[in-house]
Amino acid sequence: MPRSDLEEILDPDLPICDPHHHLWDFPTSRYLLDELLADMTSGHRVESTVFVECTAFYRAEGPEPFRFVGETEFVNGVAAMSASDRYGKVRACEAIVGRADLAGPDVGAVLAAHVRAGGDRFRGVRAAGAWDPSPEIEAAHTRPPQGLYASPAFRAGYAQLKDHNLSFEAWQFHPQIPEVTALARAFPETTIVLDHVGGILGIGPYAGRRDEEFARWKRDILEIAKEPNVVVKLGGLGMAICGFGFHKREVLPSSIELADAWRPYIETCIEAFGPSRGMFESNFPVDRVSCSYANLWNALKRIASGASAADKALLFRDTARRVYRLDEGRPA
Repeated sequence: MPRSDLEEILDPDLPICDPHHHLWDFPTSRYLLDELLADMTSGHRVESTVFVECTAFYRAEGPEPFRFVGETEFVNGVAAMSASDRYGKVRACEAIVGRADLAGPDVGAVLAAHVRAGGDRFRGVRAAGAWDPSPEIEAAHTRPPQGLYASPAFRAGYAQLKDHNLSFEAWQFHPQIPEVTALARAFPETTIVLDHVGGILGIGPYAGRRDEEFARWKRDILEIAKEPNVVVKLGGLGMAICGFGFHKREVLPSSIELADAWRPYIETCIEAFGPSRGMFESNFPVDRVSCSYANLWNALKRIASGASAADKALLFRDTARRVYRLDEGRPA
């Protein structure tokens, strides 16, 4: 993979909680604890992370609805390794967001199984709803149907999240943001984390329409930000589907280039939600196609350079720690 030139780390003492990354071991790609630690210790002060589901290490046997719990079991083991101090003071996977079929059977029992498997680390569920009518846009990794978040079966399962004190992670494309807004209004007691500034599309029928689609996206972001139970992750813009084309370059971009491209989206979200409902994320290793981990955080620090120290603390660490309840007491 082409790499950008090594940059000096900006503001290296700023504490960071990275609230969105994955771990997997697929035939063509491996990103496990060793790779994550190499990124976390590349110069920025990343203190802890949150794992988000990615179809890794499901159980091979047992009832279908419970097979996803295998991923939580695996990640909880990785978190225990990190918590041993054998790899330093960083706390990888301090919280876990898993997968559950909220439209399927036995939702309550599946959620309880996740909570047991994750110990005191399981914090939420992601059910991807990313779908688009264009054949050029591939649906999310879990292949959701059109209109998942509005279906009665899904909402019946969704209603049980509050019984287990779990948040919901929404992953959809930007034309679908109103579907998440409707979900937030129907269930105001459940916290929704809006992934990747709402899921920007810039390929297929959206290519060459940056200004028009930005206006549409901004309108919907301002609307969903009115719902106090919604928080937003500020990142995920390095994905190829966003249409910036950085992944096609022989040499990956500098943090200055990244900041210039991403700033309109991130600044709009911060203005709409406020720093207390926004959290910077890496989305690694997915965003690795466009940048290094070190340059990604440099870019986010450039975007936030004019913020106060208090707001930086919220955006880079404290909002994530509050939303994922990382400072709750651990059982003995």
